[in-house]
Amino acid sequence: MQRVHVVQDFPQSVQELFAHLSEQENLEPLFGARIRRLSDGTDGTRNGAGASRELKVGPLPGFVETNVEVVPDQLIRYRITRGGILKHHEGVMRFTPQGTGSRLDYTIDFDGKLPGIGPLVQAMLTRNVTNGLRRYARQGVPPAS
Repeated sequence: MQRVHVVQDFPQSVQELFAHLSEQENLEPLFGARIRRLSDGTDGTRNGAGASRELKVGPLPGFVETNVEVVPDQLIRYRITRGGILKHHEGVMRFTPQGTGSRLDYTIDFDGKLPGIGPLVQAMLTRNVTNGLRRYARQGVPPAS
């Protein structure tokens, strides 16, 4: 099992950070992927449980991630539900207040479907997610629309 674990503090409130990162398209800089929303959540919200997105990273086959649990301003849990080169995948974003700002504790666990692919994906994701979150922390997340 491979693991990506990044903890990042933000000057923005939990509500602002959650509003930004729960928008599927705003995750593109974190993953280095093109993201296309496929469906809204089963509760009728744009990003609730059941919301899905297609991700395409470079020349690799596309895959679909689906939110399986969403607690507003606290938690987003998602899994790959179709395609891709990973299996046993789960991403968890935990949002907590931190002083006047917020903290994101982000973990992604997975295995590769092909020998040796897991460590490569782990290195790429760790770099991209860490750099993307640091950039958001420095520049600020855009306000929710």
